[in-house]
Amino acid sequence: MFGGDIWANLINGFSVVLTPQHLLFVAIGVVIGTAIGVLPGIGPSLTISLLLPVTFGLEPISAFVMFGGIFYGAMYGGSTTSILVNTPGESSSVVTAIDGFQMAKKGRGGAALATAAIGSFFAGTFATLALMLMAPLLVR
Repeated sequence: MFGGDIWANLINGFSVVLTPQHLLFVAIGVVIGTAIGVLPGIGPSLTISLLLPVTFGLEPISAFVMFGGIFYGAMYGGSTTSILVNTPGESSSVVTAIDGFQMAKKGRGGAALATAAIGSFFAGTFATLALMLMAPLLVR
C-alpha cells in the first residue's frame, strides 16, 4: 500500500528543507505569521499575498517554507488573542475563545496558551503526515 517511493520522497524532502538556510526562513515565517495572527482580520492568506513580491528574489524552496511558517504561525497567533482578549485573530480560533478566555480569567492563561501551542503542533504534524500518506491513494 505504501511503497518505498513515499519514504524515499519524504527523506529527500527532509534533506532539502532541514538545511540551515531553509530553517532560518521557516523561523522568519513563523515569527511573521505569529505577529500577524494576533491581529484580528488579517489572516495567513492575506499575509502571504502581501509578502509574495518579497519572495521574488528568493529561491522557490525558501519562499515555500517561509509561506508554510507564516501559515502555521498565523494559525497559532490567532489563538493567542482568542485566549487573552476573547477576540479571535483567525476564524479557526473562534472555539478557542470559548474555553481559553475562561481559563485566562481564572489565572490559567499560560496553561491555555501552552495547550493551544501543543495542540497546534500535534494537529499540524498529524494532518501533514496523513495528507502525505493518503495523497497517493487519492491520485488513483
